Amino acid sequence: MATVKVKFRPSTVADREGTIYYQIIHDRKVRQLLSDYHVFPNEWNENRSSVAISPSNKRSSFLLSIRERIRWDVERLVKIDRKLDADGLSYTADDVIDEFNKYVNDYSLFNFMESVIAKLKQNGKIRTAETYRVTLNSFKKFRQDEDIMLDSLTSEIMEAYEAWHHSRGVTPNSISFYTRILRAVYNRAVENDIIENRNPFRHVYTGVDKTVKRALPLSIVKKIKALNLSMTPALDFARDMFLISFYLRGMSFIDMAFLKKSDLKNGYITYRRRKTGQQLVIEWTKEMQIILDKYPDNETGYLLPIIKTQGTNERYTYRNVGYNINHNLKKIAQMVDISIPLTLYVARHSWASAAKAKGVPISVISEGMGHDSETTTQIYLASLDSSVVDKANSLILKSL
Repeated sequence: MATVKVKFRPSTVADREGTIYYQIIHDRKVRQLLSDYHVFPNEWNENRSSVAISPSNKRSSFLLSIRERIRWDVERLVKIDRKLDADGLSYTADDVIDEFNKYVNDYSLFNFMESVIAKLKQNGKIRTAETYRVTLNSFKKFRQDEDIMLDSLTSEIMEAYEAWHHSRGVTPNSISFYTRILRAVYNRAVENDIIENRNPFRHVYTGVDKTVKRALPLSIVKKIKALNLSMTPALDFARDMFLISFYLRGMSFIDMAFLKKSDLKNGYITYRRRKTGQQLVIEWTKEMQIILDKYPDNETGYLLPIIKTQGTNERYTYRNVGYNINHNLKKIAQMVDISIPLTLYVARHSWASAAKAKGVPISVISEGMGHDSETTTQIYLASLDSSVVDKANSLILKSL
């Protein structure tokens, strides 16, 4: 078994911080492992081989975090040594250091999350990988690109991350979205026996608040439809995409963008929702065809004029087009004098609200996607006869 000691090496330059390092002794051979932790000589207790913390020191919080990280490093070194010893093979102090460095490289939060993202992509879960990427970028920004070991995550760090988002005006649901993804990554590391569960998320919010509904009444949808936007093609296109989303029962923009021409057969659109994998069948109506006929035939295999060029980065294109549409929809909102932020997603809420106003049963439209859980919505929609929903859609479109 190896012996692990914590040591301090003062700087050769006066009034500069010294370096904390670890001394690993095995079979009478001594090796040193430098840390990234630096303290002043008066902040080190030589007798206890520990960081000395004085309440009067302005760096006390910083020193406390270093003391905790040292404790975790030593625990990790001891754990590595025990594992090597249990294997029954000969090993050296250098082997202990190599395993420690490998752990640091593989199991920092940034690196581990990168590996999770890569696996998600390999498994075809592109959208999930994108949400993990957004979360990682957010946490990197919070950390100012300073990586952290998975087992160094504390409830204090997560509370600081939550407060950082609050200070930037991020909504509680969005903060919870980031936190839940980080928790999923952390739990994966726990399940793989990489770290022990220290429950760093116990003091941060990971629930989902009910949001204010973003539905427009049919009278406002009528106003949007009636606008003369022929002189402003960008606004005209944004309005058309909003309307066709509404006509298609509030179809999400990603599903619209990737609708294929082959999905339209015998007067019906058949597609699978990218979010849930659920197959839906929608009657293709004259209102939809009128919009489609306004635009040149798409050179790609896609039905709508969103992704129009072969060989492009399709996901980048759809996101960029969606951003521009939402930007222009806000201008349209001013034209019809509405105060809510008008986006493509509002079309989804508006269709559900309109269906409810027409007396369509909750079991048919699941209250404007207002269920507390998506599972409930899927249970309702899975057993529906699509003709019932088409009839409901026909009632709505006739009102425009």
